[in-house]
Amino acid sequence: MIAVRPRPRGDAPGSGRPRHWLRPAPGEGGPVRLRSDSTPPSAPGGTLPRRQQPARRRPQGGAGTVQALVAGVVGLGLVAGVLGALVAGVAGVVWAAPAYAAPPRCAAPTTSAASAYFESVMPEQLRRTGTPGAVVSVVSGTDVAYAHGFGHADVAAGTGMDPERTLVRIASITKLFTATAVMQQVEAGRLDLDADVNSYLTTFQIPQTYPQPIRLRDLIDHTAGFEDRLIGTGARTADGVVPLGEYLAKNVPARIRPPAVVPAYSNYGAALAGYLVTQVSGEPWDAYVQRHLLTPLGMTHSTASEPLPAALAPDLAKSYGEGGAPVPFMFDQLTPDGSISATASDLAKFMIAQLGRGEGILKPQTAALMRTRSFPADPRVGGYAHGFMDRVLNGHRVLMHGGDWEGFESVLVLVPDCRLGLFLSVNSLEGAGALNEVVHGFLDRFAPGSPPAVSGSQRAVVPQAGFYAPARRNVTGIEKLLTLLDPARLTVTDAGALRFREKTWTPQGDGSYRAGDDRLVVVDGGRYVMTDGAAFEQISGAQTLPVNLAVLAGFVVVALSALVVPGASVVRRVRGRADGAPSWRLSRGLAALAMVLGLGFLAGLATALSGSTSTFLPGAPAGLRALLVVPIVVFALGLGAAGTAITGWREASVAARVHQGVLLAGVGALAWFCWQWNLIGWQFG
Repeated sequence: MIAVRPRPRGDAPGSGRPRHWLRPAPGEGGPVRLRSDSTPPSAPGGTLPRRQQPARRRPQGGAGTVQALVAGVVGLGLVAGVLGALVAGVAGVVWAAPAYAAPPRCAAPTTSAASAYFESVMPEQLRRTGTPGAVVSVVSGTDVAYAHGFGHADVAAGTGMDPERTLVRIASITKLFTATAVMQQVEAGRLDLDADVNSYLTTFQIPQTYPQPIRLRDLIDHTAGFEDRLIGTGARTADGVVPLGEYLAKNVPARIRPPAVVPAYSNYGAALAGYLVTQVSGEPWDAYVQRHLLTPLGMTHSTASEPLPAALAPDLAKSYGEGGAPVPFMFDQLTPDGSISATASDLAKFMIAQLGRGEGILKPQTAALMRTRSFPADPRVGGYAHGFMDRVLNGHRVLMHGGDWEGFESVLVLVPDCRLGLFLSVNSLEGAGALNEVVHGFLDRFAPGSPPAVSGSQRAVVPQAGFYAPARRNVTGIEKLLTLLDPARLTVTDAGALRFREKTWTPQGDGSYRAGDDRLVVVDGGRYVMTDGAAFEQISGAQTLPVNLAVLAGFVVVALSALVVPGASVVRRVRGRADGAPSWRLSRGLAALAMVLGLGFLAGLATALSGSTSTFLPGAPAGLRALLVVPIVVFALGLGAAGTAITGWREASVAARVHQGVLLAGVGALAWFCWQWNLIGWQFG
């Protein structure tokens, strides 16, 4: 299964529905989890004419989020068309076409066939998941085969979903428009996919953490190597939105790995790509999208502006969170990663252009190039195709992207060899399950087939046993703590199979591992394992959940024992026994207070992280900022307890000395935990 969301940023990105911190999504995250059929051989890749052509590096990295599915197999006619259209200087990588147990085929989605399918499944899915409404559009070739709305866009007003009129927030699907805008500027010669992004930046620069520069293609393929961030990526009001360039300059994420190694979904990277478009075009982001994408496509009822224009705002569907509560509008600080609101019928026009010759927005050769794989971690697993997530499903190459943001859950799927496209969106957090079932059923109905057959005798590279964390994660801020909540243990059985993420992966003849429809390979010399949905990096024992739970359990036991200190002191006084020197009594009191405050800190942290991520989108809540003062106080008390214990040590009993030593060790354990997870002070990135 593949997590297809953009991120928790909300998106995609992702992503930002309300989601709970303590319920992280696996891998890259996304509302839809689609099974993947393994090896996606790609059509020839390439680049348009560029200002400079650096030495070609070995292809590395693959797919990443929440957010995604898509893969590589194109018909010979398309391959020939691409090769014939590309101009001199095009470089590409070609993989052999796979064999199939049963060749994939296409079943044309006529209006009656599509209507029969969706009318039979959608109402029941909405009822089962408690989702108010959904909107869908299906394209076949150059025609809109079907467009329909189900349920309510506004429950209180009784307004129905309308594919022509109702706008939904498509979140990270916006990234496909961003990638298209990038390709327009590459086509115009103003941008170069292989240029260092710093060559286009004038007011700030990306740090040169590694010798390899971040290229423009790394931004749209999510291979820049940025850490992930959520806090501060949204705003409650328009006044809280910072100009895009200023926001990007003030919030450059740490580079945690060299570029072009493995994909790790990055909203910042996508937004930076969109910002480069504004820099070379001289147009604001929303104006550029309107002029160069929406208007040429005839997407007259869609916008990239926030807030929505007055003429469109009344038609924006409301979204709903847990329990059916309406979700307030949240502004996106990283607009090129998720700001577009659109109707299903308008998105049908975008799909037709992307499936065809780029009518109105791209030259035919550029449109064909966008559909070729641009970054494979390994040709046997999913990758990226110039912004699209690239997978193989039912034996078909599928290009797609998901999007979720504050209660809206959406997915856009293209099947190039069938000239088939699907857009589906629901307006409830609970609707992700409905998307999953409906999309799977749609592909089984209109793009049936079987996975490619696996042959060969290549020996699989055995990954290192241990714990792995998603490559998409935070390192420098408090969000690093999420790594602790979503690790996966990989073990190797005596038979050579792997146990990883609750699946058993068996070796295959092409050197990969397989679990059902999903594939796994070892990448970058064994440091990463890559599945069809995400990359995972091995982590040290100190970052694993068992070690940290053991440390915290030990701290809690010791802290609870500190509660007996005041009582024991009273008992000794009643019995007329000496209670040690004043400095010793002070030391005991400071240590006990430190442990009690430490317990309170952990309880407060658990409470803060059990809430919705929406609370964190505009920035760290004041309560959390105040809470992070507590560890500083605890450590100060611990140091005071250690210092005052020295002078009264000789007069204390052996038992008291041992207990005091244990309490001070407990303070040290909490200090280690807080340092490890950036919980000392206000480390919000």
